[in-house]
Amino acid sequence: MMKKLAAALLFASAAPLAAQSPAPPKLIVAISVDQFSGDLFSEYRQYYSGGLKRLTEHGAVFPRGYQSHAATETCPGHSTILTGSRPSRTGIIANTWFDLSTARADKAVYCAEDETQPGTNSDAYVASPIHLKVPTLGGRMKIANPATRVVSVSGKDRAAIMMGGPTADQTWWMSGAQGFVSYKGIAVPPLVAKVNAALAEQLARLSAGYDLPPQCAARDFPVLIGAGKTVGTGRFAREAGDYKAFRASPEQDAYTLVLAAAAVESMGLGKQAQTDILSIGLSATDYIGHTYGTEGTESCIQIDRLDKELGSFFDRLDRDGIDYMVVLTADHGGHDLPERYRENGIPTAARVDPALTPKALSATIGERTGLAGRKLIWGDGPAGDLYFDKGLNAAQRATVEAETLKLLRAHPQVERVFTKAEIAAAPAPSGPPESWSLLQEARASFDPARSGDLLLMLKPRITPIPDPTKGYVATHGSPWDADRRVPILFWRKGMRPFEQPMGVETVDIMPTLAAVIGLPVPATEIDGRCLDLVAGEGDSCAAR
Repeated sequence: MMKKLAAALLFASAAPLAAQSPAPPKLIVAISVDQFSGDLFSEYRQYYSGGLKRLTEHGAVFPRGYQSHAATETCPGHSTILTGSRPSRTGIIANTWFDLSTARADKAVYCAEDETQPGTNSDAYVASPIHLKVPTLGGRMKIANPATRVVSVSGKDRAAIMMGGPTADQTWWMSGAQGFVSYKGIAVPPLVAKVNAALAEQLARLSAGYDLPPQCAARDFPVLIGAGKTVGTGRFAREAGDYKAFRASPEQDAYTLVLAAAAVESMGLGKQAQTDILSIGLSATDYIGHTYGTEGTESCIQIDRLDKELGSFFDRLDRDGIDYMVVLTADHGGHDLPERYRENGIPTAARVDPALTPKALSATIGERTGLAGRKLIWGDGPAGDLYFDKGLNAAQRATVEAETLKLLRAHPQVERVFTKAEIAAAPAPSGPPESWSLLQEARASFDPARSGDLLLMLKPRITPIPDPTKGYVATHGSPWDADRRVPILFWRKGMRPFEQPMGVETVDIMPTLAAVIGLPVPATEIDGRCLDLVAGEGDSCAAR
C-alpha cells in the first residue's frame, strides 16, 4: 500500500488521488552531459528554450549536485551516476591508473579496458567493463526482472560502459570515422549500421558551422594562448572528413541522440510491461571545453544546441506515447583556461609548473636521492595519483617519499599532498558534500589496490596543462567546486516542479530512481540516499 501511495504522490494534479496512476514509468532515460558544470548550467539557464527548459521549469531541480570525490574525471564520474556508489566502492578511481607489477611496458591501466588481452596497452586497448566492481541500476533491474532491457550509448566508451554496466543488452560508443562500435566480437546490427552510414555522409561534407545565438555575442572575442593560437570566436566550421573537429562540436551529440532514438524505436523500449532503461552519454561539451575552454562562443553555441537537440529528442519520445522519466546530470564540471580567467579578473589563474609533471619529478628526485637514471615516479599528469617504483628497497622508498613530499609541499602551486596511509586511515565521508574536507574527498576516490602512493592536489585555478599550444587548453580533475559541482535534474510528465538548492550527490540518483520503480536496494551496498521527488506532502522514497 505504501509503495502505491508513494508512486501516486509523485504526480500532482487536481484529479482525485484514486484517479492517479501509481505505476512506475515504462522507461528511464538517464543522461550525462560530459563536463556540464553547475556553473555552466546556471550561466545559460535564462536562455533555455528546449529540453533543458522542460527539465528546469517542469521537473525537480537540484542545482548543487556534487561529484563529491576528488578525482573529477570522466570514468569515475560516470561510475557514480547509476551505481549509487562513490569511486572508492566502484573501483573506478581515475580515467587511468598504474599497476607497476604488470609486464605491460607503460604500466598504465585504462578504466574501461581488459589489460589482460595480449598485445594491448592503455592506448591500444580492448574495451571492457571488468574494472567496475558494483552493479548498475540496469543490472539490478535485470536481476529483478530479466525482461528489462538495458541500452547505453555515448560519444565515449567509458561513459557508455560505466553507465550501462556489464549486463547491458546493448552498449555503443563512437569510435572515430567508423562511427558507433561495441565490445570486441559484437557485430554491428542494421540499426547501428544505418546510423553510422548517415554519420559518415555528414562527416564527409564540409560544415560551415553554426550561427551565433544572440546570448553568445558578448563572448565573441579572441583569447591568445601562445604562439599565435587563439580561442573564443569559433563557430564549428570544419573541413570535410575532419573527425577531430566533428567530435568537438554539437554534431557529435546530435548523432548520439539519433542512435538513442533509433534504439528506442527498434527495441520498443518503454512499450512492454516492465520498465526499461536507456543511458545516454553526451560527450561534446567535454571535448569543446578541453579544446576551446568554457566561456567563448564555442561553449555558448554548444549549450544552445544541446538544449535544442534534447528538446527534439524528448518531443520524439512524446510522439511515441512513452511514459518515461528523465534524469540529467554530469560526470564532472570543468574550469576555463587561465588566460581568459586573467583577462576576466582572476589574476591568480595560471598553468602548472612543468617541474610538477611525473617525468620531471622523477628526474629531480633521482638527483636528490642518488637514484638518477631510473624512473622513480609514475603518474598520469601533474596532479592526482603518483606511484613509486616497486623495485626500490624499503630504505630507498622511504627516502624517495620523504624527498618527494618535501619538494611538493614547498611548491607554491601545490595545495595538499596526501600519502596513501593518510587517506586509508580517514573515515568514509558523510554529511553535506559541500562541507567535506580535501581528505574526505580523497577518501571518496580511494581504492587501496589501485590508488597511488601519493595524491597531489594543486591550488585552485591552477590548470594542469603546462603548454596549451600542443593539445587541450583547459580541463578538470581538481577537488574544487568548479569541477565537483554539477546539476541534477529529474522530470516526468505530471510532476509538480520544485527546486532544492542544498548540496546532494550524484550517487543519490540511483536509489532515487530505484524507489520510483519500486526496486529495493540495500543501503549497505551503496553510498547514496534516495531524494524525495514529491513537492509538498508525500515521499517518493517511501517505497524503499
